[in-house]
Amino acid sequence: MKKFIITTLALLTFSLTFAQTKLYVHPDADSYVADTNSMAILPLEVQVKLRPKQLKDFTPEQIVEMQEAEAIDIQRGMYSWFLKRKQRGQLKFDVLSIAKTNAELRKAGIDIHDLSLYAPSDLGKILNVDVVIMGTFETSKPMSNAAGAALALLGGAFFSTQTAVANMDFYNTSDDELVVNYYKKVSGSIGSDAQDLINVLMRKVTRRIPYTNTKL
Repeated sequence: MKKFIITTLALLTFSLTFAQTKLYVHPDADSYVADTNSMAILPLEVQVKLRPKQLKDFTPEQIVEMQEAEAIDIQRGMYSWFLKRKQRGQLKFDVLSIAKTNAELRKAGIDIHDLSLYAPSDLGKILNVDVVIMGTFETSKPMSNAAGAALALLGGAFFSTQTAVANMDFYNTSDDELVVNYYKKVSGSIGSDAQDLINVLMRKVTRRIPYTNTKL
């Protein structure tokens, strides 16, 4: 019985179920990729959709802080993934560090959590990159360990199923052309955190987009 419980918990911890994948690739994507020398990963616009009972335990300001912290966690997770691909020779271009990306945007007076006001070309000029990744990420509960633990203490949310929807856009900054759009809805269970979810999402997306060559 003990072995069965341990096995079941292990499966729940790492279980991620996938559904509703949508992928758009520009007809001239190969040409765009060939001209790409640099990329920046921007903070995604994150929305944490808590249940009404959970919302009562947080102020609007705390919700905003939670979502912004999640956005940075996701941005770092994506950067780490691409950095590993670069080290393996699966990327021919450079990826701007998260520290420099966010610092340059803030220096230009831009709120890094409100990037929808700007065209990719505007952001590309500030960052001096050929491609920017931006988009949205919606989750049913926080993925960061600290926020997740807080919710667990308040309402047992740790044991609830987690769902997330990622919608990532790869824009060419010279003409604001959308080269790749990747939409993925996933469901995770006990123990799924930002790094787990982003690693699985990025494993899926990098197999299907022209910016990476996973066969190398």
